[in-house]
Amino acid sequence: MKRLLFLLLFSFSGIICAQDMDNNKLQELIKKNADTLNGSLGNWKFIYKKIPMLCVTDQTNNRMRIISPITSSNSLDKDLLLDTMTANFHSALDVKYAISNEILWSVYIHPLKELSTEQVESAISQVYYAAITFGTTFSSTKFLFGGNNIETKTKDKIKNDKIQRF
Repeated sequence: MKRLLFLLLFSFSGIICAQDMDNNKLQELIKKNADTLNGSLGNWKFIYKKIPMLCVTDQTNNRMRIISPITSSNSLDKDLLLDTMTANFHSALDVKYAISNEILWSVYIHPLKELSTEQVESAISQVYYAAITFGTTFSSTKFLFGGNNIETKTKDKIKNDKIQRF
């Protein structure tokens, strides 16, 4: 009897926790948080605290990503690439640094339907922080998490490395 009750409660918890995020809800959340919003349903360009971002969804395959360009990947030296990969493990949390089309991006990827309002807002914030802290703390939040083995570079060092914000 206890097993049956447990199974029933467990089964209903999935229904209660289901988020059912879709492009319309996501668009409203981005619009609420962003400074500007352009594009079409499932493919948006927006500005958040002066940082350009893109959000692309694929409802058919239940995928969503929020990304922000950081710099040309050609401008990354070996040490900076190593620091970036280390940050993916220690300080980037739910966001990762990734390279595509010779651009280094701050990237948040998640199943679309299962997203909650809080996760969307956190994703936008984390993509923002990972972009603005690249080359310094490499952190996706205001706080530092994890190991201390990431060499913190000064903003002057970044300027000397000629890394330019897109």
